[in-house]
Amino acid sequence: MLLRSQILSALYAAVRAQAMDRAEARAQLDPFRALNLRLLGDRVLQKTAWDIAAQLGRDDTAEAEYLALTLLQADALVSLDPGPAARIGAAVPLADYDALLD
Repeated sequence: MLLRSQILSALYAAVRAQAMDRAEARAQLDPFRALNLRLLGDRVLQKTAWDIAAQLGRDDTAEAEYLALTLLQADALVSLDPGPAARIGAAVPLADYDALLD
């Protein structure tokens, strides 16, 4: 479970639904960022995911985190599920599964 990621996604959804503003969401996220846990996702990744989700008009940040990680690592996204590739358009470079074996 990606605790911080799920919290980020829930707060992003609340902001999109105008239940709170971004500053309030950030304030609610900060205590979870301060937890001394080793979890996937840091502040730069989360900010980038938020910005990508907003840019693409997404309702949540789940796929945007994969896109953010891909962008931050200057890599290509590989997925066996054709759904994400169809939804993200040209947001990040895409690669075939076979590219992993090259």
